[in-house]
Amino acid sequence: MSWTKSDLIAVATAALVATVAGVGGTLPVVLAAAQAVGATPAEASSWVSGLGLATASSALALSIRYRMPIITAWSTPGAALIASTAGVPGFRAAIGAFVASAVLILLTAAIRPLGRLIERIPASIAAAMLGGILLHLVVAMFEQVPHQPLLVLSMIALFLVSRVLLPTFASLIVLVAGAALAWALGLVRPIPALGLSTLIVQEPSWDVATMIGLGAPLYLVTMASQNLPGFAVLRASGYRPPPQPVLAVTSMVSLGTAFVGAHTSNLAAISAALCTGPDAHPDPARRWMAGPFYALWWGMIALFGASLVGLFAALPPALLATVAGTALLGSTASAMGAALSADQDRLAAAGTLAVTVSGVTLMGVGSAFWGLVLGLVILALDRLLERHR
Repeated sequence: MSWTKSDLIAVATAALVATVAGVGGTLPVVLAAAQAVGATPAEASSWVSGLGLATASSALALSIRYRMPIITAWSTPGAALIASTAGVPGFRAAIGAFVASAVLILLTAAIRPLGRLIERIPASIAAAMLGGILLHLVVAMFEQVPHQPLLVLSMIALFLVSRVLLPTFASLIVLVAGAALAWALGLVRPIPALGLSTLIVQEPSWDVATMIGLGAPLYLVTMASQNLPGFAVLRASGYRPPPQPVLAVTSMVSLGTAFVGAHTSNLAAISAALCTGPDAHPDPARRWMAGPFYALWWGMIALFGASLVGLFAALPPALLATVAGTALLGSTASAMGAALSADQDRLAAAGTLAVTVSGVTLMGVGSAFWGLVLGLVILALDRLLERHR
C-alpha cells in the first residue's frame, strides 16, 4: 500500500505539532539551566543545537529501525534539575555531570540488574524528588509578580483558560501572547539577526561533587520521569519497543552531544502521545513515519538554535520564568500528588520533597541527591520498625 499525499501531510503535521508543543513551552527551562551553570550565550546556543541533533538523530534511527513512532526529546525535568541546582563550579563541571548521566543510562541498557534496581526505587520517593525540583521553578514564576505584575498575572490567567480549551498548546499560547504583551509594554530588547548555530566542543571538568550531586539525580529523573513514561506511552498505543536498544541509542547520542554542552536526551512522553495516536495516521503500522518528519523539524531546531537562543534572550526574565512555571505546573501537581498518595510512604516522601526544594548544598553535592538519600533512609527505618512490631 503506497503513501498518499494526505497520509504524508497527516504524519508531518503530527510531528510538527509535537515539536512546537515540546520546544515552545520548555525552551525557557533549558535556558534557565544554561544560565544556572554559567553558560555564555554562545555555549547556550551550542547546548540547544546539541539537543536538537540528539533528538533528531535518535528519533530518526529508532523509528526507521523498529518501524515504530519512537519519539525522543530533551529531558525537561533534567533541565529543571540543573536550573535549581546551586554551587556548580562552572559550565565544564556541568558537562562532566552530563557525561556521567549518559554513561549511567548506557550502563542501565547494558546491565539488566541496574535497570531493575532503578525500577525498585519507590515511585513516591522518585515523584517527591521530581516535585521538589519542579516546584523551584514554579515558585520562581510567582517571585516575578512584584517586578512585572501586569505581564505575569495576565500570562497566568491566560494559561488557566488555555489549559481548558487547548491543553496541548497552552504553553505555546502563553509564550506567544506573553511576548506580544511584553513588546507592547516596551520590555523586549533588540532581537538579533537570524543566524546559524555553531557547536562548541569542550573538555569536561571531572568534579566529583558535581557528578554525584547533579549527574546522578539527572540520571534518576531522566529514567523515572522520561524514559519509563515514554515506554508506557508506546505500549499504551500497542507498540512493544525493545528497552535495552532504545536506551542504548538515546544514551549514546546524549554522550556524544554532552561535549557540546547538551544535557540528557531521552524518550518523550507528551510529544510521543501526539505521534502515536490515530491523529498521526489511522493505521498504527504506518505511524512510524512521524519519526522521520519529527527528526526533520528537530534538525531545523539544531540548525537555528543560535537564533532561538537570541530570540528568547531578548525577552524579559519575568516572561521566561512565567512560561517555564506555567509549563511545569501540571507536572509539579502530578508529581506531588503521586509522592504523597501512599500513606505508608508519606513521611519519607515529605522528607525528600523538603530537602530537594530547599536547594541546600552539602559537601558540594546538590539538594536533589540528599533529598533522595533522606527519603530512602526514612523509608528503610519505617520498614525496619514495621518488621519488629
